[in-house]
Amino acid sequence: MRKSLHVLGLVLAFLFLLTACAKDNEASTKEQEKSKASEKTTTEKGEPTTKVYPLTGLPAGDDDINRRVLAVMVNNHALARPQSGLHKADIVYEALTEARITRFLAIFQSQKPEVIGPVRSARHYFVDLSQGYGAIYIAHGWSPQAEKKLKSGGIDYIQGLYHDGTWFKRASFRQAPHNSYLPYDNAIEGAKTKGYDLTQDVKPLPFLEKAEVSKIPGNDVGIATITYSSDNVVSYVYHSEDGLFYRHINGEQAEDRETKTPLTAANVFIVSSDHSFINNNNYRRDIDLTKGGPAYLLQHGKVQKLEWKNVDGRLLPYKDGTAVKFVPGQTWINIVESDPGLDKLVTLTD
Repeated sequence: MRKSLHVLGLVLAFLFLLTACAKDNEASTKEQEKSKASEKTTTEKGEPTTKVYPLTGLPAGDDDINRRVLAVMVNNHALARPQSGLHKADIVYEALTEARITRFLAIFQSQKPEVIGPVRSARHYFVDLSQGYGAIYIAHGWSPQAEKKLKSGGIDYIQGLYHDGTWFKRASFRQAPHNSYLPYDNAIEGAKTKGYDLTQDVKPLPFLEKAEVSKIPGNDVGIATITYSSDNVVSYVYHSEDGLFYRHINGEQAEDRETKTPLTAANVFIVSSDHSFINNNNYRRDIDLTKGGPAYLLQHGKVQKLEWKNVDGRLLPYKDGTAVKFVPGQTWINIVESDPGLDKLVTLTD
C-alpha cells in the first residue's frame, strides 16, 4: 500500500512539473512573439517618432500637444500693418473681404504669442475654416452672415464687441478699427470664463519625413507673387539657407510688429475658388470653399500645380486623388478668385 502511494506521489509530482514547464514554455513563447511583433513594428515603421505638434509637424519636446486651437481674425488693412503674433501662427489663411482688402485667419496651437492683432471682424467663410480645427473662433465685430452662423450655436467663440476694453485692449498708437489687440493670456482667460474646453485631440496634418523633403518634385521657384489688388501685392521669396519662403507685402518684408521677426512659411498653398457677392450688392463676399479646384503648392524651392480639396473643413493639397504632405513648419494658405484664376493672379519666377 505504502509502495503504491509512493508511486502515485511520484506520478503526481511528474505531472505537476510537466504542467509548470508547459506554462513556462507558453509564457516564453508569448514573450518571444511579443518581442518579435515589437521588433517587426520597429523594423517596418522605423524608430519611435518624436512627439510633434499636430499642425506644424515640428518637435514638441515636453510641451502639450493637446492644447485647444485658437483661430483669430487679424486685420490686413494698410493701417494695420505690421501685425502682431502672426509669426507664431501654425497656419494663416488669407482671403478677400470687402473693397479687395484681404483678412487673415490665424490658427494658433503650438506657440503662444504675447499679443495678437489688430483683431478684426468675422466673416462666415472664415468661421467655416476655423471649425476644420475645432477652434475657438475669435473676432472683433462681424458681418450679418457671420453673426447668424456664430449665434446659431455649436461654435465656441469670443467676440470683442462684448469685451472691448477688458479682454480686448485698444492700442494708443493706432486708430479704430485698426487698434484692437488681444493678449494671448486674455484669450485663455476668456475661454475659461465661458467654460470652453482648453484641451482637444487635434487631428494631425500629413507631414513629410526629413529625408523626403529634399526629394520634393516640381519646378524651381524663387518668387511667387499674388496680386489681390494694385495696393495689395503679396510675394513669397525663397531663401535656400533655411528652406523657407519669406513673405513680402508691396515689396517690403513682412514682419512682426513687436519682435521684428520676419513672416515665413515652410509651405505656401495658393488655392483658386469661386467668389461671388451676396445679394448681388458688390460688397459682401461669399467664397466657395467646398468644391475644390486648382492650386499651387510651394515647398523647399519647388512649386507643384495640384488640386485642393476640402477635407473635414481643411483645405488640403491633392495630386491625382492622393493627398500631398506638408513640409514640417508653418503654412500660409492664400485663397484667390477662380475668375480670372491662378494663371492671371499668380506669377512664378525661378
